[in-house]
Amino acid sequence: MKLPVLKIGNLVAEVPIVQGGMAIRLSTARLAAAVASEGGVGLIAASGMRFDELRKEIRLARLLSGGKGIIGINAMVAAREFLGLVTTAAKEKVDVIVAGAGFSRDMFAVGREHGVAIVPIVSSAKLARIAEQLGASAVVAEGTEAGGHLGTQKSIKEILPEIIKSVNIPVIAAGGAITGTDVAELIKLGASGVQMGSRFAASEESNAAEELKQFYLKMTKDDVVQIDSPVGYKGRAICNPFAQASLDNAAPRPNVCDSCLKKCSRSFCIIKALTRAQQGDVETGLIFTGANMWKIKEILSVKEIFKRIKEEVAKI
Repeated sequence: MKLPVLKIGNLVAEVPIVQGGMAIRLSTARLAAAVASEGGVGLIAASGMRFDELRKEIRLARLLSGGKGIIGINAMVAAREFLGLVTTAAKEKVDVIVAGAGFSRDMFAVGREHGVAIVPIVSSAKLARIAEQLGASAVVAEGTEAGGHLGTQKSIKEILPEIIKSVNIPVIAAGGAITGTDVAELIKLGASGVQMGSRFAASEESNAAEELKQFYLKMTKDDVVQIDSPVGYKGRAICNPFAQASLDNAAPRPNVCDSCLKKCSRSFCIIKALTRAQQGDVETGLIFTGANMWKIKEILSVKEIFKRIKEEVAKI
């Protein structure tokens, strides 16, 4: 089997792989640039970043990639500074803006003003149609197998055909893809491309602390749970002491609130919990994970990840 190119508006990715934008600060310039350099779509996780920090990351990604490939951001709609992050990235002339954990109509105007492709993450045909009508260049169809915030409890294999039939723009499948075989299966189902998070979280270029990367390799299938995020969505995570506390409604509530979200249950501070994990605190940090991350048994470079995906697909 030969992988198709992925077209997003006027953009063409030679390899139809979108690297998931994993916050907080797991996906930074180094990872995004490495993916873009291999012909995929590299995304910087903007949520939780200051505007000046995001500008520096975008410029660094461009520098590291030599100006080649597709560089974008992923931003969480639920974040209070969402529109500011999107506008900052658009002014820096990123190629694409991917947005999830909610749906924003405002971002389409920003995309039109600055000539940036807008790609919402959706989990239903209805929302995909709305996105297309508003001017989306593509949509990411995300199933329940995805890591982090979930918009559905349905499998990607169930919702993907429905979403593809409902729109005329490219549909990028997300949720559970780890190997080239997984990628090929989703492409065969009609996806124009595949978004992968877990495989890149466990890469050499990931900005996760070494302790977190090693924790990924030790997890089992039984460690995957869903918690109630203060954002208002279910969140797929690894069941460490913090996640268990969340499941028991015993996670420490914040003493001081930074008002980082538009709406928050304040059951715990998600920004701080995700940051602790990124920095290597695997006990009191919140560790988001895809449903199949337990299948990953080694930390690989982005170059090697792409090489193996291509080799596996070629054998199909």
